[in-house]
Amino acid sequence: MKKGNLTRAFKGAFKETIPILFGYISVGMAFGLLCEKAGYNFIWALFISLFLFSGSMQFVLLNLLTGGAGIIETIVTTLIVNARYSLYGISFIDFFKKMKKVRPYMIHILTDEVYAVMCSAKTPLGVNRKQFFLAIGILCHSYWVIGCVLGALLGSLIKFNSQGMEFAMTALFIVIFVDQFLTFSTKIPNVLGIVIGAVSLLIFGPKNMLIPSIFMIIIVLILLKTKLEKDMEKNKNKGVK
Repeated sequence: MKKGNLTRAFKGAFKETIPILFGYISVGMAFGLLCEKAGYNFIWALFISLFLFSGSMQFVLLNLLTGGAGIIETIVTTLIVNARYSLYGISFIDFFKKMKKVRPYMIHILTDEVYAVMCSAKTPLGVNRKQFFLAIGILCHSYWVIGCVLGALLGSLIKFNSQGMEFAMTALFIVIFVDQFLTFSTKIPNVLGIVIGAVSLLIFGPKNMLIPSIFMIIIVLILLKTKLEKDMEKNKNKGVK
């Protein structure tokens, strides 16, 4: 990788990930604070955020650790909670194969927010797309790690009521949703997410709605694939993203 191209890739990636920067630092700090409160210091926060890097699962993990859950239960829960990432990765299978040595890392950092940025970000002129995506992943991962460690360090120094702090992850998802809603011309995926999510909540309940709703959304999007592609191409020709 040429140094100049890599530098431009990181500059472009930083501009695209500024919303993620503020979101990950804030939510990461919330996790770090809760981690410290649960009796796990900043070293735990560092390694969990480095090797797990899954906001929602990290919050769940704290409950599992403090609740005395076994290894099997923890593994199964992790697979269920993070199952959506495998579905996200389908659209990047061919592209990630081209990234060769860094492919495992790209798979590791594919979170909801990183996926959203990769889908909407435009590669800067003169920048290699593979370098650009790698820069996005590294920056987002760094934001999260910094936030988690900083939160744990502050938690060891400051004592306060952390009730309701778990909502920080939900708030970040809302920000990402609004950004996607405003960015893309077609609103069908957004509407589907709301409607199918609401139906799944009524049918399966809040604890079991995630996986069924994801599969239903994917099935409907596959059925509407041709229409969505035509709408996107039509708007693209009109100069609308």
